[in-house]
Amino acid sequence: MHYVYMIKNENNDLYIGITQNPNNRLQAHNTNNGANFTKDNGIFCIVFLEEYPTLQEARQREVQLKKWRRSKKDFLVERYSQGLTTKQAN
Repeated sequence: MHYVYMIKNENNDLYIGITQNPNNRLQAHNTNNGANFTKDNGIFCIVFLEEYPTLQEARQREVQLKKWRRSKKDFLVERYSQGLTTKQAN
């Protein structure tokens, strides 16, 4: 399985990515072994997670989310925190 995730830090910065292991990827981001964006931006936590059976489907969703304006991303994160998204990972 592949996961599309959003992580957020204490400054409210969002990062969107893909992984096969969300917990390991989050640890990598928080120990400066992740993306360049997250290296100097503090500690992140997962605020959104969707599961996809193929990398292609996950990439399509990642690209879609990255094109969205911030307010739409924030709305999706809020719905996720309330348990209202349809493709949640367990």
